Parts: sequence; C-alpha cells; structure tokens
Amino acid sequence: MDKFDEYSSIHTINASLPNTDRNGLYRHNFRVLIRETLLSNEYLAIVGNCSAIGNWKLEGCKIMSKEDEHNVWFANMDLNNKSVEYRYFVCAIDPISEKLIVRRWETHLVPRLLQLQQEQKETCLHIFGVIDDVEKVDRGWLTTETLVQLKFFNAPFTFKQRMKRRLLYVKVTPMHLKIPSTSDNNHLAGSSLLSVEDSLSNDTHDTKENANDAYKSFGFNEVTNLNADDSEIHLQPQFGTVCGSTDLVVFHLTVGDFESTAYLIDFYSYSSKVSRDEPPLHFGYQYVLPNLFKSSEGRLEVPITCASTHRPLGMMRIGYLIVQPVSSLDFDMRVSFSRYWNDKWAGLDVGHRGLGSSFKANDCLIRENTIASLKNAVDHGADMVEFDVQLSKDLVPVVYHDFKIYVSLKSKHTLQENGFLELPVRDLTLDQLKNLKVYHTEEGRSGEVRCFFNDDLQEHQPFPQLSDVLDAIDSHIGFNIEVKWSQKLQDGTMEEEFEPVVDRNSYIDCILDTVWRKGANRRIIFSCFDPDICTMLRFKQNRYPVMFLSLGNTTKYIKYMDPRGNSFETAVFHSLAMELLGIVAHTEDLLRDPTQVNLTKNRGLILFCWGDENNSKDTIKLLKQLGLHAIIYDKMDILTSKEVKRSVFLLEAKESQKELLKMQALEIDKKWHSPTAGSASLNSDVDQI
Repeated sequence: MDKFDEYSSIHTINASLPNTDRNGLYRHNFRVLIRETLLSNEYLAIVGNCSAIGNWKLEGCKIMSKEDEHNVWFANMDLNNKSVEYRYFVCAIDPISEKLIVRRWETHLVPRLLQLQQEQKETCLHIFGVIDDVEKVDRGWLTTETLVQLKFFNAPFTFKQRMKRRLLYVKVTPMHLKIPSTSDNNHLAGSSLLSVEDSLSNDTHDTKENANDAYKSFGFNEVTNLNADDSEIHLQPQFGTVCGSTDLVVFHLTVGDFESTAYLIDFYSYSSKVSRDEPPLHFGYQYVLPNLFKSSEGRLEVPITCASTHRPLGMMRIGYLIVQPVSSLDFDMRVSFSRYWNDKWAGLDVGHRGLGSSFKANDCLIRENTIASLKNAVDHGADMVEFDVQLSKDLVPVVYHDFKIYVSLKSKHTLQENGFLELPVRDLTLDQLKNLKVYHTEEGRSGEVRCFFNDDLQEHQPFPQLSDVLDAIDSHIGFNIEVKWSQKLQDGTMEEEFEPVVDRNSYIDCILDTVWRKGANRRIIFSCFDPDICTMLRFKQNRYPVMFLSLGNTTKYIKYMDPRGNSFETAVFHSLAMELLGIVAHTEDLLRDPTQVNLTKNRGLILFCWGDENNSKDTIKLLKQLGLHAIIYDKMDILTSKEVKRSVFLLEAKESQKELLKMQALEIDKKWHSPTAGSASLNSDVDQI
C-alpha cells in the first residue's frame, strides 16, 4: 500500500470541532491530502460558492495550512451557507505583486459539495484531485504572470568542429535583472517564494547565483520534450534536457516580472570517458535579455559563450512565444470545460463553414461562413458548426476563411478583365468589408463571379461579426471556432504572402473578449493550425477547450515550417503537453493509417477530422465506425444520415427537461397522497409545471 493511501485509510474520518449554528454561521474543518510534493513556494487553497471562500473568485480564496509531514492541509472556517460547493487548488504567491497564481486545480464538471448540519462532528480527509474515485487536475491559466516558451527544435546549434558530435543538454533559468539592495537581500533571503530551484550551473559557472538567491526571478522553470516518453510539462532536470537532432524541446517558463527577467541558458555535455553517475561538463552559457523579444512570437539567433574562456563558442537559433494574461476578462473557478467530453458525444456531425465550401462546389446555393449557411446546417441536423474567425483592420472578429479578398475597380454590376484588386482582409475595416462589393479569391483569380440564393439578404452577407453569429444561432448548437493565423511554410514563404501585423496577444484577446461576453454556456471549441495560437488560447482562459488542427502526412498541401503539425504523432504530443482537448486530424492521414485513431484515444485525447475526403457518405460512415468523436464535412443537407434533424445537445437538453418535469410530477404525487396535502398548494404546483 502506498504510504499516502495508508495514511488516508487511517484518517479518512477524523474528529473535528462540532459545528455550531452561531449567528447563521457553521464551523467546518476542511482537510485534504495531496500526494505530490509541493515546491517551496506552492500552497493548497480552497475556493467555492460562498463569501468565506471567494464566491468562486481567485482573489477571495482561502489559503490552507499544512498539518504535518504527510502533506495534509487544513482550513477551519465559519461558513454562512448550509450547502457549499468548492474546489481545491495549488497556488503560488508572487512576492512582488502579492497576486495569486493558479498552478493546478480540480476541474471536475461537478465540484465538491458540502451539506452542513448543526450536529455534524466529523470531517473527511479528501485527496486532492480525486472526487468519487475520478482524478481530474488541470494546469491553471494566466492571471497576472507571463508565460515564456523557448523552443529548441532539432538541435538548433552551430559549433566549432570539436563540439559537433557532442550530445547537448540545455537548462534555462529566469534571472532577475534588478540588483537588490542590502535590505532587499535580508528580506528576500528568508523568503521561500524566490525561485523554484537553484540554477544548477552554480558549481561550474562563475556567476555564482547560489551566493545570492535574490537574483533569481520568481517563477517556475519547466520543460517538455515532445516525444512518446516525455510529452508532459515537468520541472527541469538537474543538468538540463537533451536537445538532439530529432528532439522538439519546449522550455515552459512562468515569470512574475517579465520586463525585468533575463534567461540564463546553460549547456552541458557528458564525456565519453566518465561514468554517467558523475556530473556533466558545463561548457557554455548565454543570457537572453527581455529586450530581445520584439513581439509575442519570433526567432532569436544568439551566441553561445564558452564557460571557461568566456569567448564565443558557437551560435543557437531558438523560437520564442510570450503569452500575457487577458486583463479585460473576469475569470472565475466555478466550472471548466477545457478537457471535458461526454462519452455519449460520438460521431458528431459538424457543418464545415456551415453548409460547406461554397467556392469549391458549383451546386452550393448558399455562401459559406454566413449566418444563413450556419443556420441551414443546423436545420439539417448539425451537432456543431465549424467556421473561421479573423480580425478586421479595426480589430473586430469577423467570420471569413481566406486571408485575402478581391474588390471591384469597376461598377459593382459590370466586371471586366483585370477589374479586381487583391487586398488582405486585415487591411479593411468592418464597415469597408460590409459596404464594399467584395469577391472571393476563387472569383478574383478566375474572373467568374458566383451567384448565390438570396444573396442580397442580410443573413447571406459575408463577414458577419462573431458576436452576431453567437446571437443568431440556437444556443444548443456547438461551435468549432477556427482561429485564422498565417504561418510560415517549409519553403520559407508565408502561407498567404502577408506577415501578420497585429500582435498575437492582442489578436487572441479580441476574439476571447467577444466569446466570453456572448458565449455563455454554449459548447464552444477553439481550434487552429498554428500550435502557438493553440497554446495561447489554452493558457489565456480557463473555460473553453482547444483542439490542434493538423496537416499530418499529406500530399495535398505544403507543410508548415513548424514541425508540430506536420505529423500525427507530434500533434498528439503537443496536445498532451499543452493540455489541449485533442486534435483535428486530416482525414487523408487517418485513411492512410487508421491505427492512429487508437493512438489518440489511448492517450485520452478527443479526435475530430477534416478534409475533402469527408464529403462522402461511405467515408463518414467508416470514420464513425473507427470511433472518431466528430466529422467535419460539407453538404450537411445531403450527406447526413440522421433521421431526427436535431443537435445531440438539443436532444440532451430536452431529455433533461423531461427528467425535471418527471421529478416535479413525483413530488406532486407525494403531496396528493399525503393526508395533509391542501388543494391550494397542489394547484399551485400544477400551475408551475
């Protein structure tokens, strides 16, 4: 028996102070055992639906106290609710801002429930993350801290000849740039909140950080190697992580003071002449200063300094991603759907751009990515609708697929050869997009203009605002919102020729703000082909799930420069590392190797698929037989096999309503047969139903 299990079995029921009803308050002792070892700057906390524990707000939570060496934490509190819903979570406190950071939290769909009784004299010892034998713990989201990811893909180093064959290990440590005063040193020396761990270059590096811990930045130094054995973010090993020629290593660094934090990169290598039990050679280092990060994402080329001579030893090329919190949104901890999926949701039908790609199929009568197209897919039984979102010049989220449009230089009603001007969507404001006569890229290139049914009606117009779509479509219909972002291709060109001009953080914040205000309890999933956009969507909010769109092994499209979406396996590893809901795979790749479906499902990920191959009843049937959770396809009006043209979510809502009415009827029946039942109260109950 595990020592924690043994301790739990002995102390499951423990005597506590009796609850007393004093001025409507109930005393309760919360006790929880956490099986993992917390870092020196991590604490257990509790949050819930009453004022004593924050009303689900992070800033009002209760920090718990450690009871003993067995990792049991407790909190005695007076509660003003007889029925208390709550969650436990692991937090840290930024010593500068004194703000809380959520490290990990319980994310069961239904939180813990405490029914307080006046004579209650016992309390249970809970296990962190476990409710009814089901364990569910997710990483937190960004509140005030900054997430910095440094990407070392495929050994991005250039060395002199003698170092080329060495297997390198890399470690990254955030370092504070502000030199503390003597009084600051005395204050900080006694604080356990300074850093996650000592920089392990201390014994070989002449900067001697261990002589003054105050130079280390508050934060958490973690890493993941995207492979079958290591696709989970964890603390960095003592002497770094191997960065070989085929390794995809992401350093995941959480820092409190981004503007004043540099990153010490240490390089180690093991000599072939010594045992692996001996420490490696620390042969190089480099500092990356915050002013090198010119935007939210980019690439750096910096020198590697020799640890012994302090002369240039080589060069490294690394990618970086900076993720900032969304300051305008007010998050709570009441519920999270980030990795929630009901087992009953299998083989869902998802309308691609609504009723389908209208510029590929000549027989499509409704323009894609319009409210009319989305509604038509819903009318024919779509469980979810998939559509594309990007920003106009004035930063309004609009629904449109292509990055470019064509506008007419002649009369709106008469088109001549060379009468089109190609423009990026991002260069036009919302008013311009709505008022100009615009044409799809297929129309602009071919000169052949498509005519759609009822094209002059408002719901058939292109560029509907995301906020309008959220209002217009039945709330029981799920949304798969694909966030558009132009990436660099393997040949070095941009996907749509134009470099993005809006910073990634601002871009995502605008979309999240709209969804947060309008989305309510709708089942919404974000997706994107850009793995960094998926990471940002995941860590900027705590409610909606994110899925990674993957090209995989394909002959139809040019692959991206970023390797994470170019194979099914690496897409799975990235999704696991960033705690995404799952992946949206290219059906071409799935049909080539159907065993990949089990690779995903065995890892606990949800699997959707996309592609022209899906526009076949036989293929849709096969994909459902393989166990895919959802299939995205065109022509919902023709290809769906549903007899009842209703969303699975709408049917669930109706079933829940039936159950509620049934329960109310049973209550009435009890009152009817009760000798004290009065006719007035019975009639009142009937009226309510």
